[in-house]
Amino acid sequence: MQKLWAGVDEAGRGPWAGAVFAAAVILDPKRPIAGLADSKKLSAARREKLYAQICEQALCYCVAQASVQEIDHLNILQATMLAMRRAVEGLALQPAHVQVDGNRLPQWTYSAEAIVKGDGSVAAISAASILAKVSRDADCARLDALYPAYGFSRHKGYGTAEHQRALNRFGPCAEHRSSFAPIRRALAGAL
Repeated sequence: MQKLWAGVDEAGRGPWAGAVFAAAVILDPKRPIAGLADSKKLSAARREKLYAQICEQALCYCVAQASVQEIDHLNILQATMLAMRRAVEGLALQPAHVQVDGNRLPQWTYSAEAIVKGDGSVAAISAASILAKVSRDADCARLDALYPAYGFSRHKGYGTAEHQRALNRFGPCAEHRSSFAPIRRALAGAL
């Protein structure tokens, strides 16, 4: 029997708002998926197609998140590690080894390795990158419906000029990360 290896990646570490997402994927070696790549290098339409294919063909996958409150309480790095742990722990099958995009690993008992730019070189990490990004983007669309003045569906919570203008005009909403400096400044200005 083949040992199961999982790929893990995150989406949403840098934005000023919303949860950070992580995904873990164990691909089926008998059903390879063509076109897997770093999610940032794919069009939104291509990511959506691959997302559906990954969900259909992977042996198992799990998408998890850490909330804005957890980000503000723990810090973004630790919240990202928490989301990654949740994603791996949520897999229906337990991996023999975990490959994580980046240069750090969550604290866990799994055999694991961190791979810098793994989202462009390891298929399972690429798949996780796509699942995390599409899930985060969908959550930004949800936030946009709740808080239309901020433009979350366009900038995905990142620190764009549009986002800064909305912060200046409306102040932070409940989904802004108050531990991030631009949001702290906006909150200080609102007092």
